[in-house]
Amino acid sequence: MLKKLITTFFCTLFLSVASAAVKLQNVIINGNERVSNETIIIYGDIKINEIIDEAEVDNILKKLYETNFFEDVKIKLENNTLKLNLREYPVINQLLIVGEPSLKLKEELKKVLNLKEKNSFIKSNISRDIDIIKNFYSSMGYNFSNIDAKFNKIDAKNIDLIFEINKGEQTKISSITFIGDKKIKNKRLMDVIASEKDQFWKFLSRNTKFSKSLLNLDIRLLKNYYKSLGYYDVNITSNSAELNKSGDIDLIFSIEAGTRYTVNKILTNLDPTFDKIMFFDLEKDFKKYVGDYYSPFKIQKLIEKLDKLIEKNNIQFVEYNIEEEIVGDSITVKLNIFEGDKILVERINIIGNNVTNESVIRGEIILDEGDPFTKISLDKSIANIKSRRIFRNVNSKVLDGTEKNLKIIDINVEEMPTGEISAGAGVGTNGGSLAFQISENNWLGEGKKINFSLETDEESLQGQIDYSDPNYNFLGNSFGYSLFSVNNDKPNQGYENSLIGASVNTKFEQYENIFAVLGLSISHDDLSTDDSASDSLKKQSGEFSELAASYGFDYDQRDRSFMPTSGSIIGFRQTLPVYADKSFISNQFTASKYTSFSENFVLANKFYLSTIDGLNNDDVRLSKRNFLSSKRLRGFKKGKVGPKDGKDHVGGNYAAAFNLEMNLPKLLPDSTNLDVGLFLDFGNVWGVDYDDSIDESNKLRSSTGFVANYASPIGPLSFTFSQDLSKASTDETESFNFNLGTTF
Repeated sequence: MLKKLITTFFCTLFLSVASAAVKLQNVIINGNERVSNETIIIYGDIKINEIIDEAEVDNILKKLYETNFFEDVKIKLENNTLKLNLREYPVINQLLIVGEPSLKLKEELKKVLNLKEKNSFIKSNISRDIDIIKNFYSSMGYNFSNIDAKFNKIDAKNIDLIFEINKGEQTKISSITFIGDKKIKNKRLMDVIASEKDQFWKFLSRNTKFSKSLLNLDIRLLKNYYKSLGYYDVNITSNSAELNKSGDIDLIFSIEAGTRYTVNKILTNLDPTFDKIMFFDLEKDFKKYVGDYYSPFKIQKLIEKLDKLIEKNNIQFVEYNIEEEIVGDSITVKLNIFEGDKILVERINIIGNNVTNESVIRGEIILDEGDPFTKISLDKSIANIKSRRIFRNVNSKVLDGTEKNLKIIDINVEEMPTGEISAGAGVGTNGGSLAFQISENNWLGEGKKINFSLETDEESLQGQIDYSDPNYNFLGNSFGYSLFSVNNDKPNQGYENSLIGASVNTKFEQYENIFAVLGLSISHDDLSTDDSASDSLKKQSGEFSELAASYGFDYDQRDRSFMPTSGSIIGFRQTLPVYADKSFISNQFTASKYTSFSENFVLANKFYLSTIDGLNNDDVRLSKRNFLSSKRLRGFKKGKVGPKDGKDHVGGNYAAAFNLEMNLPKLLPDSTNLDVGLFLDFGNVWGVDYDDSIDESNKLRSSTGFVANYASPIGPLSFTFSQDLSKASTDETESFNFNLGTTF
């Protein structure tokens, strides 16, 4: 009896399996008009003459719904035949946007919406698209937009979709206030955030309009700034006050800086799998940072050094993480380095890029399909993409691949506006100036930058077009070129000078923190003089052409490029003629060192040296001679220092400057919106090669004083009060200088 029961059980099991898994011989499809049978079979991954079971039927059902072609799908497997009964979605014949006058904005909206012309009309996507439109307008300051969706049914298979938009009024930022235990002066914090107080002259600025995305950016910028100074557990919140009487927003940032931490020690916890000797180089960097204030930028430099050691030793499947432990007012940093799972990248998908070419994004990803997968490489790739500054958000998701040791990576990007228009005006004791600039950081969706600028004052007009590719040919090197034109009309000195030219350059990191710069330039110089010009200037009149090559390097050890508080940067450039009517060699050396004594107390030491000498007994032309700007040598009038030919200051073959600058923390209360700093400047402009009878003016100039920067209601005002300590008899000094400048 038992034997009979067992036999019956296995026969029933066999018959049930056989009925569930059959060989597919035929497919019958009904209800499709727009989508062909062949397309359905391909999208559903339906395989005729292969075994099919219920699990595979469910998989086909899922894949057909994922196409977004079908509103309803019914599947039945019967007698080796798969029967599909489909109901297609209606098609969007036209997608109309009403209430937005700008054709460009309409096109931008259509790119980001889920529902598109000639695609399926899926009702459930309407609410998602309304949210997308609201967020789109919110990013431009329209925070109370009203969106209504309507559709006109043309027939059973076609509709017109209409989005009616009432974007309302833009919400402007009426005031910006920092409260709490912030420890840092308001003016410096205003320099950190992107938001700006609305002023009548800033009609082109996007950052005077309140938006949630801009607010979140401000909070991130503030947190990063505080953490870079050692405030590890800073807490920043923002409360946007209710709309004031004018209908604008009063923006309030509440800041609790907390404790300022130093780095107590840095440890390495190394997996025994790895050879300790390979990581000994890290110890040198550990010693540099121990005792300093904590900064995530310093930790990032350690990570970059670790990445280079891993790459140098060709270590695969290595992972690491960082533990930070607070002990009193110090932090212990531990680097855990261990062997990760042996997983490979099967596929990388890029999602969300409607404007940017996919190759731009892939060019920043250090992982490739078939490479070993590590979280380190993925995180670094995401950081590289973010550094292009053309995406508002970049996120990644790691999914299981078709096999156990494979992973699929989805990288989702959210694009943002990358064009910018700005204008500026300045007025001061040296005269007035106007400037206009248009820039685009993602030209043609290729991640390239283009910039046009125009600047004019009482005696000069200068225009320039710059183009750069930050990742040329995906090699990690920057490449750029520029076209420029300068015209100087100086009737008081009896001459007019016009200079036009073009240049091409490249920059790349040759060694750690050492960046090499190479360039080539061509120019044409036309100098004309009148009877009031000096005899020496008249000798220089004429037309001159040249082709010159340049090279140089930057050694950058600053804690950050924006508002550095410690570290140094050294730069060198040399220019040599390939062909020149008046041949020359020029050199430039710069060095800056920053030392921080407190949050608001930073000492900057800056050195500058520029030389130019004629070759083959050629004299250096007027447009090439050296001057010191009023920023390098305060207390002296612009262009009125150095050798003098008759009534004219003609610059020198050599110029040098040394500056000591120190801001005074908490000297005045925040409510004054005033920062004060001290300076001590030394400088010299000397050397005349075209006339031995002219005094070379080789004398050390010096000045001291203080600078006051005031955030006035009409824009930033800068006052310089100075006293010259030493000067040449031909120099022209000024004890007071002011400048008013702003961006619109």
